[in-house]
Amino acid sequence: MAVRGARSADPRAVDVAALARSGGRLAGAWPLGELERLGGLLLHAADGAAAVVAWSAAGATRAVPGGEPEIWLELQARAPVRLQCQRCLQPLTQVLAVERRLRFVRGADEAERLDADSEDDVFELLARHDLRTLVEDELILALPLVPRHEVCPEPLVPAAADAPSADVGAGADNGGSAEHPFASLAALRRKVS
Repeated sequence: MAVRGARSADPRAVDVAALARSGGRLAGAWPLGELERLGGLLLHAADGAAAVVAWSAAGATRAVPGGEPEIWLELQARAPVRLQCQRCLQPLTQVLAVERRLRFVRGADEAERLDADSEDDVFELLARHDLRTLVEDELILALPLVPRHEVCPEPLVPAAADAPSADVGAGADNGGSAEHPFASLAALRRKVS
């Protein structure tokens, strides 16, 4: 892990205010398997143990006329993940990339108030912050809602049992030209009666 201008080299206990005042930067990599919450949302494969999350965090302050400088953290992370394509149900490898600007303020109430009006995330400034948790949170938020291949390698083919039958649904209601969506239910109902 590379560290410049920071007192604490432990990314799990970073003094964000000190990092911002010094213009410090932290960077490193974690095995993807160590991020358990994210890992629980992914497909596991034999090569998954080799996957890493590359990350960096740069602190900065922004002057405010007549007030205390704002404390900012620019967070970046990249991680290759394996998901399940929701179209073909085959594995899908995707690189999650996160670039977020996080603002830190004193007090939970102030953080909540500012977060509601800001495009950037606003957090309460604590004595120490766990960058690994912040990175994992941002990667989880970057997961696609419906992961899909651009072009599926093997499209899902319906099984023979799922294929429409020529005689199901043919009858008076639809003239025999197309399957009626409730024809099989009507047939079951007739059997029971």
